[in-house]
Amino acid sequence: MNISFRQLQAFREVMRSGSVSQAARVLGRTQPAVSALIANLEAELEQPLFRRQHGRMEPTPEARFLQGEAEAILDRLSLSTRTMQEIGALTKGRLNIACMPSAASQMMPQLLGDFLAERSEVKASLMMRASSVVVEWIVSQQYDIGLAETPQPNPALRSEDFALECVCALPADDPLVAREVIEARDLSGRPLAALQAGHPNLLATGRAFVAQDADFVQRFELRTFEPALTLVARGHCACICDPITAAGYVNSRPGPRPVVFRPFRPGVTLSVSLLQPAHRAPSGLAMGFADHLRGALRALQDGSERQKWLTP
Repeated sequence: MNISFRQLQAFREVMRSGSVSQAARVLGRTQPAVSALIANLEAELEQPLFRRQHGRMEPTPEARFLQGEAEAILDRLSLSTRTMQEIGALTKGRLNIACMPSAASQMMPQLLGDFLAERSEVKASLMMRASSVVVEWIVSQQYDIGLAETPQPNPALRSEDFALECVCALPADDPLVAREVIEARDLSGRPLAALQAGHPNLLATGRAFVAQDADFVQRFELRTFEPALTLVARGHCACICDPITAAGYVNSRPGPRPVVFRPFRPGVTLSVSLLQPAHRAPSGLAMGFADHLRGALRALQDGSERQKWLTP
């Protein structure tokens, strides 16, 4: 059986109007074309659907049954078409995002909220996990987009890497705030908050202090820098903070802020990656949000975002 969309359209309009000529006007087609569509539909079904009586098309009982089926098919197709158009316009669909802890509490929700501001029909899943788990989820195609510390090359990953310079977080009333750049020697012997033993950020920070023969004193050992900023705000310590956490903090708090950020030397770099499955084509929504996230990461990488951090 080879019933076409146009045949069902013609049939529906004839059923509604009782006239081939009226159906032709509604569909913008000629009367012979509509008559041919009805005749071909009857041939496919191998039974008549209409009888002509007093100039009108009188439907058979079979036609009345088919009307309900045709209406349902055409309505469903119309809905699917509209939905696909909305998905293509990035106004419908679902985003699945996996994110490292430093970006999950502030920066990523801020970016997602901005992206979805005009897309009220889009649903999103935002899950925070350790970078190793984020990588596993993207490799297994469970999530559309991941943000994680840069992993080892993997053929199942599309990875775009960003080198982000860490910054020094200080209490707003600290005398060092007057300096444009904070060096490791400026913090020698001062209590610091830093990440757990073995973390690449901690190791890189330690090397920076060694390079200037400065005394690195870790008072607080933490899993992420967000709680470190609370300790900094209360004057308990300073910290060499990743710029993702710093950006989230700045963007969520109008000034004046109790924590101030300054460039830090020698440089301590955090390498992060925007991840997507390599063996699955991204949806339009995923591509759109990836572009949004990519722009934010580039702004952090090239330093254009940091102007916000120069005042309390």
